[in-house]
Amino acid sequence: MIKQAVLLFVFVLAAASVFAQQKVIRINQLGYLPQSVKVAVFLSTEAENAGQFQVFDALTDKLVYEAKVKQVDGSDWGMKAAFRLDFSAVENRGGYYLKLGETRSPAFQIASDVYDGTADFLLNYMRQQRCGYNPYLQDSCHLHDGIIVDHPTKTGQKIDVTGGWHDASDYLQYLTTSANATYQLLYAYEQNPAVFNDEYRENGESGANGIPDILDEAKWGLDWLVKMNPSAGEMYNQIADDRDHRGYRLPNKDTVSYGLEGEYRPVYFITGKQQGVAEHKNRTTGVSSSAAKYASSFALGSLMMKEFYPEFAEQIAAKAAEAYTFALSDIGACQTACNVSPYFYEEANYVDDLELAATTLYQLTGEAYYLTEAKKWGSVENVTPWMSTGFARHYQFYPFVNLGHVKLAEKDETFATYLKQGLTHLYDRGKDDPFLNGIPFIWCSNNLVAAAITQARTYEEITGDRSFAEMEAALRDWLFGCNPWGTSMICGLPAGGDNPEEPHSSITKILGETTYGGLVDGPVYNSIFSGLIGIEIQQPDPFEAFNKGKAVYHDDLGDYSSNEPTMDGTASLSYYLSSMEKMGRKQQQNYKKDEQGAIRYFNTNEKNIYLVFSAHDKAEGAAHILKTLDKKNSKASFFFTGDFLRDNQFQSTIKKIIKSGHYLGAHSDKHLLYCDWIKRDSLLVDRTTFEQDLKENYKALQQFGINRENAGWFYHLMSGIIPPL
Repeated sequence: MIKQAVLLFVFVLAAASVFAQQKVIRINQLGYLPQSVKVAVFLSTEAENAGQFQVFDALTDKLVYEAKVKQVDGSDWGMKAAFRLDFSAVENRGGYYLKLGETRSPAFQIASDVYDGTADFLLNYMRQQRCGYNPYLQDSCHLHDGIIVDHPTKTGQKIDVTGGWHDASDYLQYLTTSANATYQLLYAYEQNPAVFNDEYRENGESGANGIPDILDEAKWGLDWLVKMNPSAGEMYNQIADDRDHRGYRLPNKDTVSYGLEGEYRPVYFITGKQQGVAEHKNRTTGVSSSAAKYASSFALGSLMMKEFYPEFAEQIAAKAAEAYTFALSDIGACQTACNVSPYFYEEANYVDDLELAATTLYQLTGEAYYLTEAKKWGSVENVTPWMSTGFARHYQFYPFVNLGHVKLAEKDETFATYLKQGLTHLYDRGKDDPFLNGIPFIWCSNNLVAAAITQARTYEEITGDRSFAEMEAALRDWLFGCNPWGTSMICGLPAGGDNPEEPHSSITKILGETTYGGLVDGPVYNSIFSGLIGIEIQQPDPFEAFNKGKAVYHDDLGDYSSNEPTMDGTASLSYYLSSMEKMGRKQQQNYKKDEQGAIRYFNTNEKNIYLVFSAHDKAEGAAHILKTLDKKNSKASFFFTGDFLRDNQFQSTIKKIIKSGHYLGAHSDKHLLYCDWIKRDSLLVDRTTFEQDLKENYKALQQFGINRENAGWFYHLMSGIIPPL
């Protein structure tokens, strides 16, 4: 009996040891542009010696590239081995996977269109966050906003400030984050107007209205800002306060009471002084940071809206100048107000806001005064402080990226130098990290990543200096799965990939749905996580083996610190993702999209007819078709399923097609139905099933001498031809 117990103990111990070992290759699940930096990361919880890694074609398993690994220190992430796998030299369009020893990565693609539609995808979350009429819920909320507080003469009066966006998974609304989100949306359109689609109306409902969707969303933000700034010198900073934090509920079912009349919520007047209607107070020192955010958003909004809303553009142009004047009337930072707890947005800097406001007003008016002001304020804070210090309190240095520096750098190389200094700080902190990540893992670390890649991209665009290209790629890839946890940080993107399924949101808790397009907060230092109040991890942690390092992330409804999406962080990615789409278009110019978003690789202006035939289990008329094609000296394309290719009764037909010089390609192995004719955005197969089915189809083609290289076109059962794989 003792012997059996000892054997059982040894078996359990050995099994535990095996299960504890983790070897993974982390990639950007979305894919890679052909001409881009491409680096994956290998992690192991056990010591590992490695020399080479390989890249294989995902369809044929053919080796296409091999290179040496770069050993790096993974101990900060609780790993005993870590390697960077650089396969930037692989540029051909296709599907691939990596191997190091017996460890294999998920399949990924290299293509010029991998980022297409991603910036527009973010807008799903912005529409879901709308207050007032919410198109996602098909209902309205918070129609009684609100009652003024802290005003010297208007306290207790009602004011119509319905609209805008809920900040995150709570229903507070802040000028700080809303104005920044509005500016980010406008800036994305200003820089990359050609990439944005028009599929939604101004109220967020489906249907084109002749205005790019990103401008519809920015207009929603601007309309709210106008309400929150009804007259010169009268500005409001937030709606509601932390009394909102009363558990899960949908916004249209919000019954939280603030001790005011009925369903009214408090609307905080900007006083320039410390605020808080109960025990806890913020540390406000002035009005500049908030007033300048109004000014910059109104100024850029006027420029971008002029084509579509000329009268509105004139109105907010005037308000921009008024707001800047008010920003100078009481110099200092304006923070959000708290009530039942000491938690608030601790913004402490304001010169970046004044710089951006003056810069954008100069762009709007051409008045030299504003350019002088912009350079004056811009020279005070060379580097956004969180970049240089490597730490910050909650929203202490906000916005997280200084777009004022970016706009001035286009005119004055001094400000390009400032951008470089900030990036150098990040690089120096992250150069020895397996993921080249020098971001401090404070609350909302993913927002800092978005800021860093925005600064890196704009810096390279302005200067042509590619010194930070690998770091930029690493931080970009971090958001799409090249991180310790192997997950994307954007809900629902990429479709079929590993991305947050249990975001901290009432949408998830009550409706069982995800917050599509939302960028979650991201990992936090273990030391921060362990000190937070109210976090309850509700499910077994699939990332447990990778939460042994300096920072933790949980795809769990109960983790508001790392898995709560925020609307300002989401909006802050719109510039970068649209820039990646534009870059991809430069690498592949000769295509257009149809009304379903499918890519056409043919010139639709030319009068050509392309003959396409597909088959699964029947071949009626095949002899007549081939005879007619031969008679007319015409070529056609034939796409067959694996079942058709393996069926003996069709062998002679297939051989005649090949002998006659017609194109022969794949059409799925088992004739899978990928999606419903009506509900085209919902798949009926998962990624693994699709990939395996396609591989089997190509194996069936190989018996006829048709390989991946000469059968790159795949005939989709729903949408027609998919371009070369």
